[in-house]
Amino acid sequence: MCLLDALHRAGLRVVVAHMNHRLRPEADQEAEHVRQVAERYGVPYVLKAEDVAAYAEGHALSVEEAARVLRYRFLFAEAVRWEAQAVAVGHTADDQVETVLMHLLRGAGLEGLKGMEAWHLPNAWSQEIPLVRPLLGMWREETVAYCQERGLQPVMDGSNLETTYFRNRLRHELIPALQAYNPRLKENLVRMAEVLRGDQQVLEQILETAWQACARQAGPGCVAFSRGALEAQPVGIRRRLVRKAIGAQRPGLRDIGFETVERALEFLRQPAPRGQIDLAAGLRMLVEEDLVWIATWEADLPGMGWPQVQRGGEPGRLAASGTVLLCQGWQLSLEEAEDVEEGRRQAFENDDPYQAWLDAAQIPGALEVRGRREGDRCRPLGMEGHSVKLADLMINVKMPRRARAGWPLACCGGEVVWVPGYATSHTCRVRAETRRIFHLWLIRKTGSAG
Repeated sequence: MCLLDALHRAGLRVVVAHMNHRLRPEADQEAEHVRQVAERYGVPYVLKAEDVAAYAEGHALSVEEAARVLRYRFLFAEAVRWEAQAVAVGHTADDQVETVLMHLLRGAGLEGLKGMEAWHLPNAWSQEIPLVRPLLGMWREETVAYCQERGLQPVMDGSNLETTYFRNRLRHELIPALQAYNPRLKENLVRMAEVLRGDQQVLEQILETAWQACARQAGPGCVAFSRGALEAQPVGIRRRLVRKAIGAQRPGLRDIGFETVERALEFLRQPAPRGQIDLAAGLRMLVEEDLVWIATWEADLPGMGWPQVQRGGEPGRLAASGTVLLCQGWQLSLEEAEDVEEGRRQAFENDDPYQAWLDAAQIPGALEVRGRREGDRCRPLGMEGHSVKLADLMINVKMPRRARAGWPLACCGGEVVWVPGYATSHTCRVRAETRRIFHLWLIRKTGSAG
């Protein structure tokens, strides 16, 4: 009532939005009272009723959290519909004290201890409409005095006296007990939150610089960091970057736990992180080459520009010379070396994993270029002709998981003779007695999209 009256007296155009949480028998009567108040002020009134208890049970939330989610969802939806410039709520300095204490007891960091902001954009509900708290600098008793002076008659919510709710227990039990130790407890907590908000602003500037240095790719439901750049940051900045990435994918997620962030950092501390881990709220973390991804489980991560065969396409064929076109501008080519001695020298001195020289006598017929198949095996150089499963080889050489199925393979007679970038066949190696040599190379045409 204090907020409505103050905004109206300031000459602002106000829409009164009221949610009936259906938690108390008198809720319908209170909704009607709000309607009558809005009518007296001559301002629009919108009402929505929600079964908060059912929503809380169905989404494994406390009643308090369920009410908050539904209430803000409703308020911002109405703000969009009415083309409002802001959503204004009536939090006071007392609410700030309770919020800071709640976060302290839950073990929150600076993000929680700085409390609520008087102007919040972007927020969990909108990127364009700010959430404002005009009364955040006033104490609750001041709003009561304002209403008395203006002849306003607020309706008192009886549930605010019930200590079954966490916030109410703080209000009626913990805060009075702490004030016995320090009568100025509430003022000190509000002042602390204000100081910490200033510190947070400084850290946000530092964090934005670190984000620009570490972030590499982004897409719907995902963001990627350079692992090297991320690991170069102080641990406190690493924690904040992980939190920021989680928040970017789950903007409505509150109180990202310390355990979640530490699990992510512990995963990255491994010398060679493998697979992926579950973070929270349907998010995962995985490492591919030098990229650290934080993504939803359903996200289709952007391509990395790897060479890939066409999905579902027929295998390509390479005879004495020719080229097979692959995805994203890659192509695999073969030609027979005209100068055998020069070909032998290049084979022995080759340090480019995307080129190979093979003994043509060991390759009867054309080479087949295709993706991985169940049961594929190869005999990599350095293993004295021993055969290994291709799937195991790809794991051992740390080929990115998403690249494995479509990685182009040069095959002969059912055996993989070249895995570009990783392994050349021992069987088809060039030897001193080799008389014909095939030269293969994998390249990407300049300017091709990734």
